[in-house]
Amino acid sequence: MGFERLAKIAPPGAGAARIGLGLAAVGRPAYINLGRDRDLPAERPVEVMRQRSHELLDAAYAAGVRYLDAARSYGRAEEFLADWLRDRPDAARNVVVGSKWGYTYVADWRTDAETHEVKDHGVQTFERQRGLTDALLGDRLDLYQIHSVTPDSPALTDRELQTRLAELAAEGVTVGVSTSGPRQAEAIRAALAVEVDGRPLFRTVQSTYNLLEPSAGAALAEAQAAGRAVIVKEAVANGRLTEAAERLPAALRRVAEETGATPDAVALAAVLHRPWVGVVLSGAATTAQLRSNLAAADLRLDERQLTELERPAETPETYWHHRSGLPWS
Repeated sequence: MGFERLAKIAPPGAGAARIGLGLAAVGRPAYINLGRDRDLPAERPVEVMRQRSHELLDAAYAAGVRYLDAARSYGRAEEFLADWLRDRPDAARNVVVGSKWGYTYVADWRTDAETHEVKDHGVQTFERQRGLTDALLGDRLDLYQIHSVTPDSPALTDRELQTRLAELAAEGVTVGVSTSGPRQAEAIRAALAVEVDGRPLFRTVQSTYNLLEPSAGAALAEAQAAGRAVIVKEAVANGRLTEAAERLPAALRRVAEETGATPDAVALAAVLHRPWVGVVLSGAATTAQLRSNLAAADLRLDERQLTELERPAETPETYWHHRSGLPWS
């Protein structure tokens, strides 16, 4: 068991297997991705979202995707994924399953909730959420990450929590971190330094990295060089690098026109060209979006195009300020 299984399932050059499916957009009725009014029906009861999740999982698996990503805070994403794994035993044997703890979903399946999730990286939250994840995913869980670690997260210093996480790792579950915020690079480097009994605790790093927010790149390269698996999330910047955006970066539109690819495929391909990237997540909410995202696996960009695609980068502070203002819908 463990995320290391992905190296066998998705060796270098494995095409679509380097793209994973994240369930943030379909495990709950509201999220911050642009264009959800077009992607999803106005009414989003649990069964509608369950069906949409299963449609995406089926399409992703058929196309070669082998990493599936959920979280405790993604509404019922773990439940939807567990149902899918139970009903498709052949597929279940061939995928790597990751989830995250540290945020609690509190929106009660409402799109207009004032607060959708609450963050807590304490030991009690870990124990409570680990029990909930285990009840749903059991021994199908390969990777368990701390959700949205920042440099001030107690997870980087709490020895009791780290000991509990090391015990989980000893059971065969890979332990990792995800990061968010303008100081991702600092959080990544701090996580790389955490050891329990002389051994590195965190074996994977999942971070936001895209054409608008590339600031974690050097730290992620260091993580990969140190033997950690790197997972990239939000590679299309919650829709800002897709046709759903009001204003696409000019460089992205030019390269898309040159290659005949969609902007989202170009944005994902630019990330896949980074040699330190293991898996890039698709956050698709429709099968059409998924197909468009997966085209990135076969898209080759030249050095001039990759250099041009560096132009839209924002400062981390600008990017994360904008992201914090995206509405849940």
